[in-house]
Amino acid sequence: MKFHRTKMDSNLVWLEPGLNIKRWLLVLFLGLVALAIGAAYLLKDLYSGRPYPPEVYFLTLQFLPRWTRALVFGVLGLAVSAVALRKLYVNGLKPILDLQEGESLPILLLSRKRRERGPKVVAIGGGHGLSSLLHGLRLYTENITAIVTVADDGGSSGRLRRDFGILPPGDFRNCIAALSDAEDLVQLLFQYRFGGGIMGGHSFGNLFITAIASITGSFEEGLKQTGKILAVHGEVLPSTLTSVTLCADVVSDSGEMPEVCGESRIPGAGGRIVRAYLRPKSPPAYPEAIKAILEADAVVVGPGSLYTSILPNLLVPDIARAIRVAPGKKIYVCNVATQKGETEGFSLADHVEVINDHLGFQPFHWVIANDNFSQERRLGSGVSFVRPEDGKLQELDAKVWFSDLVDDEMPWRHDPLKLAEAIVSLLDADERGENTPRKVLLNTYEHLKEVTIQ
Repeated sequence: MKFHRTKMDSNLVWLEPGLNIKRWLLVLFLGLVALAIGAAYLLKDLYSGRPYPPEVYFLTLQFLPRWTRALVFGVLGLAVSAVALRKLYVNGLKPILDLQEGESLPILLLSRKRRERGPKVVAIGGGHGLSSLLHGLRLYTENITAIVTVADDGGSSGRLRRDFGILPPGDFRNCIAALSDAEDLVQLLFQYRFGGGIMGGHSFGNLFITAIASITGSFEEGLKQTGKILAVHGEVLPSTLTSVTLCADVVSDSGEMPEVCGESRIPGAGGRIVRAYLRPKSPPAYPEAIKAILEADAVVVGPGSLYTSILPNLLVPDIARAIRVAPGKKIYVCNVATQKGETEGFSLADHVEVINDHLGFQPFHWVIANDNFSQERRLGSGVSFVRPEDGKLQELDAKVWFSDLVDDEMPWRHDPLKLAEAIVSLLDADERGENTPRKVLLNTYEHLKEVTIQ
């Protein structure tokens, strides 16, 4: 997994390996040379043994020495070819690729090639955390598979789930939008939410997925076709095709421990969550999700709501078993801040312990955690940054990778670019046997131009 690049002039990018351009330019050059030799032989045969007509004599520069003629025609041929290629690019390739003013074709091609050859990453979760992670990761690799919880029962997704008997489309919509290369207007349309009337609260994307699932005959096929329409790079898969309900045992202030069922109801139950579980208890995993986990170079769990976004995926038994035996690196991304109704007062170790207790084993090689706590005053009441506890961390059977992950605008959330850079820095350093962060260059046009490794 090689992510790093060096700063260079955009024109020199044509010389970089991996573009698959230079070899075909060489083939083109050899073809033109062969064509020129053929034309020369034709002229030679046509006028062999007889004088050249005046026009041929002057056009072929017969009055100049042979090496001078070769040099003149060589320079002229290169100049004409360069002008022709430039015009073909400006009038043909550029409009097709829809390059913006100031963008460089070689840098764009190189960034796309590098993302196409990027590592296979499986991201598991749901809610805003998963879509935020995908926003950042897509800048490094196009080989992304998002495995999404199907326990959502609130809002538009819950209404569509009850009315049409489909899996909740909301988290899938967000992930598809995060991985899409569609025009900005198309993405805005897909995320548009109706404000009133009988459609009030529904997003266009949720309705679109519901409609296309009905047309294609299945939810999973509807996701695939939606991905094609929105030019998604990667896959978005459900953890299970079974309609599951998330339940939890919640200890109230009075000491009672009622059962609360419904993903949307658990955070508002007003107590401490002891254990979460699914009904039915052991839903079968979606086979494509298992295949993706077993083939991944890295499996990333989180960020997201611990009990209502992350655990619903891990509580599918086959998903947990696949993670346990998967050969790739397994990484848990801990939340930046605690969450009301789920993780008040939780430390870093508490988050990991909850997952370990529910799975019965410790699945992670690495835990990624935030170490920037400077904006805690901007967090809401009852919310605090998730901090490490040295004593507990020593008990974890996993290495911890600290980095500044805070979104400057919303410090209770991860910054997508910071998080993605932390993940690929970790993978790059782990492959090299290092334990310190390294700056890793994004495979995007802007960063290929402006950023260097430190």
